[in-house]
Amino acid sequence: MSTEPPAANRSVLVVIPARGGSKGVPGKNLAPVAGVPLVARAVDASRRARRVTGVVVSTDDPSIAEVARTAGADVVLRPAAIAGDTATSEAAVLHAMDAYEAMTGAERGSTDVVLLVQCTSPFVTAEEIDGVVAAVTEGGADTAHTVAPFHGFIWREGVDQDPSAYGVNHDKATRPRRQDRPQDLLETGTAYAMRAAGFRAAGHRFFGRTALVRTDPAKVLEIDEPADLARARALAPLLDPTAATPTRDDVDAVVLDFDGTQTDDRVLIDADGHEAVTVHRGDGLGIAALRRAGLPVLILSTETNPVVAARARKLNVPVLHGIDRKDLALKQWCEENGIAPERVLYAGNDVNDLPCFGLVGWPVAVAGAHDVVRAAARAITTAEGGFGAIREIAAWLLGPTLAR
Repeated sequence: MSTEPPAANRSVLVVIPARGGSKGVPGKNLAPVAGVPLVARAVDASRRARRVTGVVVSTDDPSIAEVARTAGADVVLRPAAIAGDTATSEAAVLHAMDAYEAMTGAERGSTDVVLLVQCTSPFVTAEEIDGVVAAVTEGGADTAHTVAPFHGFIWREGVDQDPSAYGVNHDKATRPRRQDRPQDLLETGTAYAMRAAGFRAAGHRFFGRTALVRTDPAKVLEIDEPADLARARALAPLLDPTAATPTRDDVDAVVLDFDGTQTDDRVLIDADGHEAVTVHRGDGLGIAALRRAGLPVLILSTETNPVVAARARKLNVPVLHGIDRKDLALKQWCEENGIAPERVLYAGNDVNDLPCFGLVGWPVAVAGAHDVVRAAARAITTAEGGFGAIREIAAWLLGPTLAR
């Protein structure tokens, strides 16, 4: 007779190791992809997995701990002895499992299945996590991890005695067709599931019978270097459902920066010192459509030039300009109007927009925005500021024809 507890009673714990130190990408685990820090992305996918009963982040960094708690995870503070560059993920998981059981008042050893989920895999999904759990709880495996089909020919350089390069997964004298070769599977580094008791005894994640859970090779990406992070941010709109553009159901208000967002960030100055900027008529059409649809629109700018107020009057929308702390002004405006900040779309282009990005649910960067702003954005327009970016945002929310 099976000694497995019923599925509804199994304790399935996800551990997400997230040290503060990273030499390859400083601050890596807090780096945003599609506007969401990597550690928060891992927490979100883990919490959405149906077979998971607990999610804990193991960290030595207070900032990571705060982000993890905000995302909905429990936090275990990792001791310095297992927080250095040479510390293993297994050591972090074992410590976190014990600490979580003590923290929640559970009996030691009560965890049935423990998972290692890496926040360096930005496109991890709840389905992948559920898949490795099911391979253990329902498929009879002792351990399971995600893999992706791999069709490449692997080579290794020769040594001094024989400097000729040689094939690792093929005979270089024979080039078989892909369909005639054994299927190679690449470990993705995304999610690992282990029977907890066996993991405690073995001390490593590949004991007993190991099951392989296939995933989409297009989503395989581990962030180890700055170039990996740049690739993840570029791929997010294609691979990440959470990075999709918002709809009317997602947004209750639209707040717009001015210079560089509604203009091309250039200023024309005449001989008398009068300044002028260029705006896009399509943006005016988009803002008018948003107002007709019942969406409050606010222009929020640090710029003191009267041209900002003049443009707001033309568009018949409220404006706050000459504002040093845009985030405080935005927070107050939301409170006065009964709007939840997480239901606000804020469009900007430069570093003074970042505090507002951290406040709202839909931070949007226009094309051509500063790199750090693009990195923090949840969505990015294809049009640049002053060339129809606001019209594009209106089309996201109302449809391409800006119907009522």
